[in-house]
Amino acid sequence: VQLQASGGGLVQAGGSLRLSCAASGRTFSSTAVGWFRQAPGKEREFVSAISYSGGTRDYADSVKGRFTISRDNEKNTVYLQMNSLKPEDTAVYYCAAGGSYSSRTNSRAYIYWGQGTQVTVSS
Repeated sequence: VQLQASGGGLVQAGGSLRLSCAASGRTFSSTAVGWFRQAPGKEREFVSAISYSGGTRDYADSVKGRFTISRDNEKNTVYLQMNSLKPEDTAVYYCAAGGSYSSRTNSRAYIYWGQGTQVTVSS
């Protein structure tokens, strides 16, 4: 599975962005997908995850109520809709696949990673 993350950019606080994670490979629809982010000088942290069917989703407390994860398995794509963005959301965002949903918050549980997309939120 190869992952391609896109949709990042520069946005003012309170604005919105939608990230996409496009995948190649037929196994994508059978795996959980997670989004992580890493800000300069900080460790990579869990943001959100979705089960293979899309029926179960999870969010970090810091983004709950502002971010929404979804997937379209026919298009082999997972989305992260980010609303009410804050300067502290600034980071490189990565999508990951190949892990178990039960280990969704653990970055080491994922096998495949996208290249990352930069999100910058100005105050």
